[in-house]
Amino acid sequence: MSRLVPRQPVPDLALPSVDGDTWRLGERAPEHFSMLVFYRGLHCPICKAYLRDLDRRVGDFAARGVEAVAISCDSGGRAAEAKTGWHIEALPIVHDLSIDEARQWGLYISSGIGKPSAGIDEPALFCEPGLFLVRPDRSLYAANIITMPFARPDFAAIDAALERIIARDYPARGEA
Repeated sequence: MSRLVPRQPVPDLALPSVDGDTWRLGERAPEHFSMLVFYRGLHCPICKAYLRDLDRRVGDFAARGVEAVAISCDSGGRAAEAKTGWHIEALPIVHDLSIDEARQWGLYISSGIGKPSAGIDEPALFCEPGLFLVRPDRSLYAANIITMPFARPDFAAIDAALERIIARDYPARGEA
């Protein structure tokens, strides 16, 4: 597993989108940050609630100059089913993140254990959640990586923090 360092470049990503195009991190040009939200996949009911919350806030983040995207190891079919079934309207969903790419981002990898509470089979391998704020120059600003589906960062708290971070030009921390 890699260790990403604040103020240093993050790995590039070029992944297919549920909407049919290719999402490329290197081509993103938000005013302040790209917010990459890695989620476990269609099988995860906590991901459903989490991404629905983010979907409702996409416009608020965009108004702050923050572009959000959700990323998973799911296939295109599973990602499209999540977007439709979870009623995701504004949040871009990209898919087919490889396990090697997930490891480059320092994400934890889990083995599937059958059908969890949502009743949908887990893939053989998938990434656990992570949230990254990446500057337009592709340098890491902040990362939150967890080993379980529980205790994810709250989007309302992130939005409030971003207001202060942007207003004060607060530097990335944790680089030493």
